[in-house]
Amino acid sequence: MDSFSASRARLPDPYRDELAVLAALSPDVAGAIDWPAAVAMARPWVAAVRDKPAPFWALESLLREYPISSAEGLALMRLAEALLRVPDTETAIALTADQLGTAQFDAGAGGPHRLLAHLSASAIAMSKKFLPDPGVDAHPAGASAGEPGLMKRLGAQTVVAATVRAIQLLGRQFVLGRHIDEAMAEATSVRRQQPHLRYSFDMLGEGARTDADARRYLASYLNAVQAIGAGSGAAGGGGSPERGDGISIKLSALFARYEDAQRERVLSELVPRVWQLIEPAARANLNLTIDAEESDRLELSLDVLDQLAARIAHEFPHWRGFGLAVQAYQTRALEVVDEVARIARRHRLRLMVRLVKGAYWDFEIKRAQELGLPGYPVYTHKHHTDLAYLACARALIVHAEVIYPQFATHNAGTIAAIVHMARLRGAAFEMQRLHGMGEAIYREVAGLGNSAAHTAHGPVPVRIYAPVGEHRDLLAYLVRRLLENGANSSFVHQLSDPSVAVEELLGSPLVPAARTGLPLPAALYGWDGRHGRRNSAGADLACLAHRVPLQHAVATTELAAPVETETRQAGAVMARLQSAQAGWNATPLAQRCAVLRVAADRLEARLPEFCGLLVREAHKTLGDGVAEVREAVDFCRYYADQAEAQLAVQVLPGPTGESNELRLRGRGVFVCISPWNFPLAIFTGQVAAALLAGNTVAAKPAEQTPAVAARMVALLHEAGVPADVLQLVHGPGETVGAALVADPRTAGVCFTGSTAVARTINRALAAKDGPIVPLIAETGGINAMVVDSSALPEQVVDAVVQSAFRSAGQRCSALRLLCVHEGVADAVIEMIRGALLELKVGDPSLLCTDVGPVIDAPSHEALTAHVARLRREARLIGQAPIPDGSVGRLLAPVAFEVQAVEDVRQEIFGPVLHVVRWGGEADDVIARINALGYGLTLGIQTRIDSRALRLAAAARVGNVYVNRNMIGAVVGVQPFGGEGLSGSGPKAGGPHYLYRFCSEQTLTINTAAAGGNAALLGGLGGLH
Repeated sequence: MDSFSASRARLPDPYRDELAVLAALSPDVAGAIDWPAAVAMARPWVAAVRDKPAPFWALESLLREYPISSAEGLALMRLAEALLRVPDTETAIALTADQLGTAQFDAGAGGPHRLLAHLSASAIAMSKKFLPDPGVDAHPAGASAGEPGLMKRLGAQTVVAATVRAIQLLGRQFVLGRHIDEAMAEATSVRRQQPHLRYSFDMLGEGARTDADARRYLASYLNAVQAIGAGSGAAGGGGSPERGDGISIKLSALFARYEDAQRERVLSELVPRVWQLIEPAARANLNLTIDAEESDRLELSLDVLDQLAARIAHEFPHWRGFGLAVQAYQTRALEVVDEVARIARRHRLRLMVRLVKGAYWDFEIKRAQELGLPGYPVYTHKHHTDLAYLACARALIVHAEVIYPQFATHNAGTIAAIVHMARLRGAAFEMQRLHGMGEAIYREVAGLGNSAAHTAHGPVPVRIYAPVGEHRDLLAYLVRRLLENGANSSFVHQLSDPSVAVEELLGSPLVPAARTGLPLPAALYGWDGRHGRRNSAGADLACLAHRVPLQHAVATTELAAPVETETRQAGAVMARLQSAQAGWNATPLAQRCAVLRVAADRLEARLPEFCGLLVREAHKTLGDGVAEVREAVDFCRYYADQAEAQLAVQVLPGPTGESNELRLRGRGVFVCISPWNFPLAIFTGQVAAALLAGNTVAAKPAEQTPAVAARMVALLHEAGVPADVLQLVHGPGETVGAALVADPRTAGVCFTGSTAVARTINRALAAKDGPIVPLIAETGGINAMVVDSSALPEQVVDAVVQSAFRSAGQRCSALRLLCVHEGVADAVIEMIRGALLELKVGDPSLLCTDVGPVIDAPSHEALTAHVARLRREARLIGQAPIPDGSVGRLLAPVAFEVQAVEDVRQEIFGPVLHVVRWGGEADDVIARINALGYGLTLGIQTRIDSRALRLAAAARVGNVYVNRNMIGAVVGVQPFGGEGLSGSGPKAGGPHYLYRFCSEQTLTINTAAAGGNAALLGGLGGLH
């Protein structure tokens, strides 16, 4: 185990049963809240808001006119997300045409602003006439002034300029200012009418990808703290951080590797950076809140909070302005509140807690499904989040002596319940809303509107969470806010909809729903406990309970390689397999499928054991090891399902008096030759497919990784595959492998590896006398990613780093050639350089390692020679550092800029990235990539949907990935395989794979041969 691993978990299992968690919460919450009293307080607020709707440009109105569930709302959201960052006119025009062209803007949804909605819809419809057809990027070349092409182009430029201006104006509704001084001036202006308002300024920006990014964010935060401190007197703070303005900071913006695997670096490097902000904030008596992030960082955030609190207790014991945001949608939210209270008591501080519903719900759901986790770390039903929010609110009020509660919500019922609870206990608190959202409801809550049901107790203190930054930085924040508040089930959306009755809007959340909102991750592929395919179980390495068994297995694993098979023994193995094939083929299909399902279950149960093998023998990182075991499990289950559906006898139509059936059966003995880079998953997938089709199998693993293969063969034998049906053959490819291929009893070869070896096998099979033997080949590729200027650089760099350098670049799908549009190339290349410096290269058994060694000495020598050539012929972009005293055969992940696509002539199987700039048409780039002859994977990064579809259609590759990484194809979801120099097909993990392992037989029987068709005659009831 890593020396810096946390010794205990602060919080319970994040994947507990959702309904069980809620059942424990409900009694206390129901006993503490008088919901009818809350409704009585909230009802006049709702009525007042509906009597005086928000202006047309407010979020509530925009979401009503153009809901995000509609094509129009989605188009506007995507334009707001991308257009402001596009540097070139051509792409801006294409993006605008693409998004506006996908929707039919009419008079809107019939809300209270019919005239403005009609005018805006008419303006958009008119603008579309000046834009090119969606998906057409090219513009007339050489058109002279006065020609229609030029006029339309000028019109398109005008439309884009107007759209940019409109988005900037929209941004002003959600961003308080472009910089802190402008934001504070705007806040001062607002406070002239509402003097009791407080602000928490949030400097826009997402997580840092480089240390340079992190230092820029630190400088921005520090400048804001100093500015707020200088203006704190004018802000009305009165010397109290609870009553004055403050700042919210994002830890992932201050450190590029803010993740649990880098815990040691986080505590040694990030914590001092945060202290640089805490010290001036404490001296100025401001408040400083750490924003909430994803659930896998939650324990880490508490560790950071604890360390900082300890130092605050020593240096600023009377400061009351430090705090943390807590997300109520997390199933551990109540325990987080209790843990913050324990930290506050231990250090004798009073901390702030900003309670929010949460803004990463879709990310959390997708992550749990992709990783095959036991459950979700968040509630899957909005009703449950509302209940959990109230439970956390009650706990914060109970802990009010050590916590100052700050409640961020736009839900009138929730607000009223909190006000009622807090005032019954006499607890100090404040409410919070987002700038640009919820203004109407808080006008009433603060006692500034028509309803004053609560004013006998004085005004409710309100703080505005106010983003600050350039409008082009708005995108991620705005999209999250729109998704969070624009869903049909959200209070903000329903508040503006008069068709939703007040009773429904203010319905009680105190009783949990009868069921969860989503199936568990295990049921991702339709599994219901009896039917469908169960998603393979994985592990969350950020969860201590999941991680410890895996690390123990790695530490205790001992390799036991099988004895090599002598070349002269290969014939005896093939003879034994041939003798057993007829019996195995005659085994009922259901029985063969059952055996493979048993193997899948046993492999899944032995996840730690096989992860240990993969780390020790194949030098996989722990994360890659978990993913590979899961893929092997998925292969067994998926092919078993496919076999039942596809390989059963099929009855075919025909004339009366005749039966026709199509039968599929095994070809004979299949030779399966698997690679070292996926020694378990590819090995298992080949073998499972061949066995299910009725073949016997000679399984020949790579020379570098025989122990993994031997353990899997033993598991298959234990599951019920007879020893005579599956034999492991271990030895050099050029001798033992060649003997298997050349054997006359070989009925088929399944191979994954290099293109050169595939050619050798193909020639050997073609040269044999006798039957034509099929070759199923999946080989490598010069895999490319094309990035246009509409793509988000941070997302591009994430995808590039994962695709090019994960698994030390030793994946056949790995990115080799990055083609970046010249308009954004400088920024993307600089970010890649910084991201390389953040990679941790070293021992793969350590959780903190991103990139381990390459597989063997010959591979290391070849890669080192290639890098040396690139240093002479190309421009070095950057490379990752390798620490002194690390393990052997490490190759620093490295990137070079080359002049042209054609400069990359062969696949380089390691962590080496080639980058080329492009201009003009993206279609030309695809044509040049196609000309390389390989066709395995392609990445496309663009916000122009029609362009992505057109480029995908033009690409001669097997797998295209849009706006994501290019690795990690999932069985049955992204069938994997290429064309051209990248393989023969069919795709592994796809619906056509099993057929290639089968021979087909049609059986026709003349059932009328013995005197006529009795069934037909009987159906006529006789002729007389």
